[in-house]
Amino acid sequence: MSKGVRYGLLVDYEYCTGCFACQVACAQEHRRAKEVVGMQVIETVQMLPNGKPYLSFIPIPTEVCSLCTSRTRRGLEPACVKHCMAKCIKHGPIEDLAKEMSKARMVLWAPR
Repeated sequence: MSKGVRYGLLVDYEYCTGCFACQVACAQEHRRAKEVVGMQVIETVQMLPNGKPYLSFIPIPTEVCSLCTSRTRRGLEPACVKHCMAKCIKHGPIEDLAKEMSKARMVLWAPR
């Protein structure tokens, strides 16, 4: 990682299947309880105009997310990115990730 470059996560939650692998990987990587993880998957239900429910899963980095600095310093991806089965979470420089934002169902996140 280069000094002066801010890193973050780009989450394309349109493709999140709700497997919770990112949340579990974070908890295991940092040996934390599931209530204190850096990534949480939120489940939402919306009613479609035809009256049918639509289930969505939204992976959300929390305030305790450190982007797995112990991993990224060694050139590895954060645990949530490595284990995301839908490949809907990316790690990289904020400026590069911002250029990839092309849909309304994408979130760019960076720690303070």
